[in-house]
Amino acid sequence: MTKNIAYVTLGCKLNYAETSTYERALTEAGCTTTSWTSGKADVCLVNTCTVTEHSDKKCRNIIRKLHRVSPGADIVVTGCYAQLKRDEILELEGVKAVFGANEKTQVVPYILGECNGDKAPCMFAAYSSGERTRSFLKVQDGCNNFCTYCTVPYARGESRNIPIADIIPQAREIASKGIREIVLTGVNTGDFGRSTGENFFGLIKELDKVEGIERYRISSIEPNLLTEEMIDWIAAGSKFLPHFHIPLQSGCDAVLSEMHRHYDTEFFARKIEYIRKAMEGPGKLPVFFGIDVIVGFPGETDEMFEETYRFLAERVKPAFIHIFPYSRRAGTPAAARKDQVRDGIKTERVEKLEALCDRLHSEFIDSCKGLKAKVLFESSDKKGMMYGYTENYIQVARPYDKNLVGRISEVEI
Repeated sequence: MTKNIAYVTLGCKLNYAETSTYERALTEAGCTTTSWTSGKADVCLVNTCTVTEHSDKKCRNIIRKLHRVSPGADIVVTGCYAQLKRDEILELEGVKAVFGANEKTQVVPYILGECNGDKAPCMFAAYSSGERTRSFLKVQDGCNNFCTYCTVPYARGESRNIPIADIIPQAREIASKGIREIVLTGVNTGDFGRSTGENFFGLIKELDKVEGIERYRISSIEPNLLTEEMIDWIAAGSKFLPHFHIPLQSGCDAVLSEMHRHYDTEFFARKIEYIRKAMEGPGKLPVFFGIDVIVGFPGETDEMFEETYRFLAERVKPAFIHIFPYSRRAGTPAAARKDQVRDGIKTERVEKLEALCDRLHSEFIDSCKGLKAKVLFESSDKKGMMYGYTENYIQVARPYDKNLVGRISEVEI
């Protein structure tokens, strides 16, 4: 019997890549995709996130909602929340199976009734194929850093990857679908190679050779893993774009030390300066830097927060700040601390950084005006308009033209 499968994904692009891979495999096996709101699902597959307490709550709520909408459906849960809170999830009505970090290869066989019970540690290869212009390619999973605020190493396991020789065919498969841009994703992307004796630089050099793929972005990379050799190679004319998402987490060295981060603010600032010097210049697009920051880490005083604010505003000046109020995660060293910051103070700090982000982003856009850029237009028709992104991640709009979908067009910003 053909099964109707509804897919729900919460959290990061890595999860979206994995869900898309489940969907392709189940479709090839004869299953059909249905909306979870249709009430017609035989199986609801939920890929979960646990990065914050709010994420956990959102996962529980969607599982309950799925059961109300499709009371006869089997709910299958995987992802990070599934790894950490298996028993809690199994108590929810409608849940028939839970697959943690080392069991993802069994999700599809289980749904098809072919599960053999194998739960050996694995690297689940995945890429997304829902868009016609861009694909998220998973190249790495897990993390060995154990930052004091983070549950990800517990949820996704140790750092691991499949060999470069197995990733390149996936990139070629993506290219064969007419997709022109790949975003490399991972939990700790730059740590690629730990389980195969390879390295991230070797991976990107091989990916650069794949015919049909014209642009690559790196979704997130730790500053200490983005080497000067790598930066020089990217700047010399590779397909990798002037767009970097780099976690900072705090602009105060005392807080970085308490977080167990692997760098200080001086190292971080010099890395940003090196990238700008290597990749920017007359007629070239400014580099887009997206920076992650956590506010309200235990013990963060007003003075410590002001250090972070000044570091961002005066020295780093990123194009965008991804701001996260610290979320207390059970089992982490930071959660056990007595010097927790009040929620109201966190909210004030978030708002202050959001205002800074708005200003910096506007300044970044202004710095690009009058420059030539190449835009990859996407397939969606949104009220007669289509959208695409420049190399340095500025969104551009124009009247919808189906002939431009998936093509790279030069524009003046």
